[in-house]
Amino acid sequence: MTIFKCPGSAPIKNPQPDEIICPTCGEETEIWSDEEEAVCPSCGRTVYRELGPSCLKWCASARECLGPAKYDRLKGRRNQ
Repeated sequence: MTIFKCPGSAPIKNPQPDEIICPTCGEETEIWSDEEEAVCPSCGRTVYRELGPSCLKWCASARECLGPAKYDRLKGRRNQ
């Protein structure tokens, strides 16, 4: 039997580090693929980025696939 793996959940289920530039001081700030915000290590400002489209909005199995804690955390932020 083949187990289906949703490609849309990969950045959330297996987060990877990324770098974004702080708009205040220009310092690189590490942010993970499942995060929308991080604190700049240089100036302490909270920097934000938009998460791309994901299964959270349309997939009936998203909560089960991602796990309740991660689903609730990310879903709550998208509704703010």
